[in-house]
Amino acid sequence: MASISSLGVGSGVLNSDLVDQLVAAEREPTEVRLDQRTKRTEALISAYGTLRSAVTELRLPMRQLSAPDNLTAFSASSSNDGVAVTVDDSAASRGSYTVQVDSLAQAQSLASGTFDNKDNASIGTGVLTIRAGSETKSITIDSSNNSLQGLANEINDAGIGVTAGVIDTGSGFRLVMSAEETGTANAISVTVSDDDGNSTDSSGLSQFAFDTSTQNLTETIAAKDAVVQINGIEITRSTNNIENVIDGLSLNITEEGITSTVEVKQDFGAVADRVQGFVDKFNNLQSTISGLAGFNSQTGQGGILSGDSTVRGIQNQLRSLLTGIVPGLENSSVRSLADVGITTNFETGGLEFDRAKLEEQLKANPDDVTALFAEQGRATDSQVEFVRSGLNTRPGTYDINVTQAATRGSVAGTAALADGVTIDGSNDQLSLEVDGDTTVSLTLSAGTYATAQDLADEIQAQISANTALNAAGKSVQVGLDGAGALTFTSGKYGSESNVAITSVEDGASLGLSVDSGTAGLDVEGTIGGQTASGDGQVLFVDSGFGDANGLQVRIAGSQTGNRGEITFIEGVAEKAVDLVTSFVGADGSISSRTEGLNNDLQRIQEDRARLEERVSAYRERLISQFTAADSLIAQLNNTRDYVSQQLAALAPQNNRDS
Repeated sequence: MASISSLGVGSGVLNSDLVDQLVAAEREPTEVRLDQRTKRTEALISAYGTLRSAVTELRLPMRQLSAPDNLTAFSASSSNDGVAVTVDDSAASRGSYTVQVDSLAQAQSLASGTFDNKDNASIGTGVLTIRAGSETKSITIDSSNNSLQGLANEINDAGIGVTAGVIDTGSGFRLVMSAEETGTANAISVTVSDDDGNSTDSSGLSQFAFDTSTQNLTETIAAKDAVVQINGIEITRSTNNIENVIDGLSLNITEEGITSTVEVKQDFGAVADRVQGFVDKFNNLQSTISGLAGFNSQTGQGGILSGDSTVRGIQNQLRSLLTGIVPGLENSSVRSLADVGITTNFETGGLEFDRAKLEEQLKANPDDVTALFAEQGRATDSQVEFVRSGLNTRPGTYDINVTQAATRGSVAGTAALADGVTIDGSNDQLSLEVDGDTTVSLTLSAGTYATAQDLADEIQAQISANTALNAAGKSVQVGLDGAGALTFTSGKYGSESNVAITSVEDGASLGLSVDSGTAGLDVEGTIGGQTASGDGQVLFVDSGFGDANGLQVRIAGSQTGNRGEITFIEGVAEKAVDLVTSFVGADGSISSRTEGLNNDLQRIQEDRARLEERVSAYRERLISQFTAADSLIAQLNNTRDYVSQQLAALAPQNNRDS
């Protein structure tokens, strides 16, 4: 019997097309169900993504309102363009100031005599010591650079705040030196050690000398400080940018002999704009929720998230936050958002905003409005200042007790500083180390100082102008103690604060010697009965599970013991930022729901894989069964054909016999 090489050959019916149809019929119900599950799950993931975006967008305006500085916005104006003004909201306050510009700061410029050639004419040899501000550098002039251009190149390469160039006047060449920084503190001084033996005459290298005793260069532009009068009080600065005079204001002066009125006003409109931004984003969120979870009366259907517990939770928590009274403001003039014109439209669930009411409250009760939105600490001691809270700090009132006040590091001289001290090349060098990591090298101005205070003022001026110290944001106060000795006190408080004298030239004349100084102390005490740590003047709770955990306060003054109370108020915006973060964070409700849906997709894929395995097994089983049936039918067909042939063979013989 011949074998069957292809399904259906034996029967003509049980072929591969029939297998495919039966397999498709087996697959279809489950596949339709899985497709429907996939479509809905993906739609839910998309809906939660849309919800997440709308909730996240609410965080930025709330974060802006949670910063106290953004609720006390100020604007400043100047009546004269020659006085430009910028304002820092965090430090400014309302006021009006008359600014009179007496002089502008300018950088000094010096010029040499005339030379016939800039490259070949000899200028002499020796050493020039150039000083500008707190920088000093010695330059050696020899046969390799003994020319006007060679000297200019050496000065430019020295990096001491002085630039040099050679000018062709048409009748010869002149060297010009200019200070890079304005102000008298940055004036140029050039002392010479001339190889010809005379360092003060007008020949050889000494023709470039310019100091307090010898001035062989011509001062073409004098170093000048900026001098302004603010409300009649004279202020001097080395630059034309006047800072640290009026809190929160910086003045940039560009014209002499002018008077300007500078006014600082609270910018209520800017604050209202920020509040409007929050209201708009909240209403956008409500619209998004309405589209995703609301009921459409026209279609008679709800949104894909209709009845969703996550959406209800978000709405309920936000509604509770935005309509409630802020703890700590129960007895204040401003207690809730409704008091500043932010009310709920109960038909739409959105917010309505009355700008005029907010601006009225900002004028009348600015402190309460700030506390309504941002976090705030209200201390009963004027020398206790709220710094910040922590994630776990709870609103409430906390007692403050100080067991050790913060101090600043310092160092003092070993002997009284006498009047009439003369400073020259033998005793003008002094080096300090400030706060353990900043080196200050000073070169005191030569001269005789009538009083000890005059010399202390000179040292203070040198320290205040020191580039390294300013770049590090550090300061040192110079004074005289009760015995008349020099004192150096760091501007920083705490255990990292110190001033050390690392070197002093002829210390006996200044009453100084090398000294490692005495480090400051960190504040110590308790907040709300919890042991607090200290960092300079900042006292903070950083351990435990108490309500004050994370609270930080700055303790000024030297008083120890009971320092009153501080009431921590957490405003609506501050809470909203934390609440939104809890919604959209990695462990938040939206993230958890989305993660669950992604897991559902994974399970659907696993169900599809199992369906494929089941269908594949079903196909194999059908093929096996059809093959067996086809084989049987083929055998029967063969038998039929054989019988038919035998019968046909008998038919003629039967006919002859008849």
